[in-house]
Amino acid sequence: MSMKVKPGGKILLILLLLGGIYAAKVLWWDKRPQEAKAATDIGKVSLPDAPEASLSKNAVMMPLPGQDEALNGGTKIVWKIMAWNSQFPVMYANGGINTTKGSLLDKAKLQLTLERQDDCNKSVADMVKFAQEYKNNPNAPGVFASFMGDGMPMFFAALSKELEPLGPDYQPIAFYAMGKSYGEDKLMGPSDWKRDPKNALGKTVACVLRDGDMNILLKWAGDNGLRVNPDETSYDRNAVNLIAANDFLDAGNKYIAGYSESRKMIVDGKKVSRDTTVGVDGVATWTPGDVNVAQKKGGLVNIASTREYASQMPNITITIKKFAYDHRTDIENLIMALSQAGDQVRSFTEAKAFAADVSAKVYNEQNGAYWLKYYNGMEEKDAQGINVSLGGSMAFNLADAANLFGLGKDGLDRYKIVYNTFGDIIIKMYPELIPTYPVYNKVVDKSFLTSVVSNHPELLEGTAIKETYAPEITREVSSKSYEIQFETGSAVIKPASYTVLDEILKSAVVAEGLKLGVYGHTDNVGNDAANLKLSDSRAEAVKSYLISKGLSADRLESKGFGASKPIEDNATAEGRARNRRVQIVLGN
Repeated sequence: MSMKVKPGGKILLILLLLGGIYAAKVLWWDKRPQEAKAATDIGKVSLPDAPEASLSKNAVMMPLPGQDEALNGGTKIVWKIMAWNSQFPVMYANGGINTTKGSLLDKAKLQLTLERQDDCNKSVADMVKFAQEYKNNPNAPGVFASFMGDGMPMFFAALSKELEPLGPDYQPIAFYAMGKSYGEDKLMGPSDWKRDPKNALGKTVACVLRDGDMNILLKWAGDNGLRVNPDETSYDRNAVNLIAANDFLDAGNKYIAGYSESRKMIVDGKKVSRDTTVGVDGVATWTPGDVNVAQKKGGLVNIASTREYASQMPNITITIKKFAYDHRTDIENLIMALSQAGDQVRSFTEAKAFAADVSAKVYNEQNGAYWLKYYNGMEEKDAQGINVSLGGSMAFNLADAANLFGLGKDGLDRYKIVYNTFGDIIIKMYPELIPTYPVYNKVVDKSFLTSVVSNHPELLEGTAIKETYAPEITREVSSKSYEIQFETGSAVIKPASYTVLDEILKSAVVAEGLKLGVYGHTDNVGNDAANLKLSDSRAEAVKSYLISKGLSADRLESKGFGASKPIEDNATAEGRARNRRVQIVLGN
């Protein structure tokens, strides 16, 4: 399996000497670990048969694209894509490696060539080369690229810098998302990490540094109040430690092979001369890296994945601003075709299987059955008899894309939250290497999608992906206490705490696959019944705030526990202060 490199993993190598892998790490060795914040019969009327069907039961499946290459004379585009099942819509819409006759993109008068490119560094170079050529030749074929949404802050930081000499019109922009990871990207670890996240302290996770899957670890750790040691050359027994992998397969292979290495220990926030040997305790990877871990060794369970962090990894498509604005009609027609393709793939098994067959051709690897299996996701027993979920992606229709970019009914710009959340995390982890990242509104251009949504309501008939939540949380994925200030003796939230509440909102948006519990606690001062009532009212107030910001009511639960669950000794003022808290739990 070739490497599916995500933007966070290698994108900044264009700014460093090639081959000097993460050489700047030596600048970090005296830093303290930092908390990571942040599947019927096809007849005249085809019935939707996929579990995630988005079209109504009376919808008719479109004829599948032909096999012959289309020569429609339309705008030529080369699209650089990594091997990732979230791209089923473009596979279906294009009909093949090159646009085929009768395909949606043929009807849109586009001539698209899909090229597998797993190396983000090369995609950056391709995009820079295209921008230079296009400035001199407006007839040059367009170049697009797609990447993991949570890694885009790093990608844009690198690419924007490279394109600065060409002027503002030649900066990169993101304009659409055709799908997302929906389980395949994951953090795998021992089962006791799931039982109690604090068991991960002093343990190691192998991953590609600054990669999208490392972001899953950071999100999970941050939500559980765990620190992550950013320096992969040291060991801190009070933090989760990182073991650098060359790629996502290497991350799993290090665990399988029993890899170990010597580390300098951190004592009181400083590296000391004492060495210790560490092995690989957990892995952050994606399919088929997770399959290798399960089949070749086993013993690890899914701690957190993009099934729970359901908004974290949309497939974001970018190009150069000048090309997009010069070809606005083409871009909008592309969006229309991809959204129709998303509905077809979501609703009809035959369409989904067709997209899988095209994927095998584009990636030049495995067969359609392989890609179809891991698009759907599956559960199997690992080498040690443990059930493990593997794979999982989802195609977007127009309603899904609108919801992602804040153009849906709730007005919640999910991608803005994802972009800023992981941008902030990475600059906090690696301030010397990544001091800043581009502002969201400068690199995400919603004008093309807004036009399609406004002018083509018929394309919004497909139902958007909707998470379903249990009546109450029975399994915690993360739990963290927050100090939220209320007016004395009341459930009125002080404005000073709105920032904290917005941080909770952002965390919840990224983890859209999980139910959110708001639990109020007090100290033991006063009447028990009054404390119970006050804690319940305060939890309800936080719940109401989050609903007012766009979270669905069926996703939230609130409870008050009064003074019954202290985390510190109520005999001290400091202990009582810590016991007066609002606990936020993400679970299912």
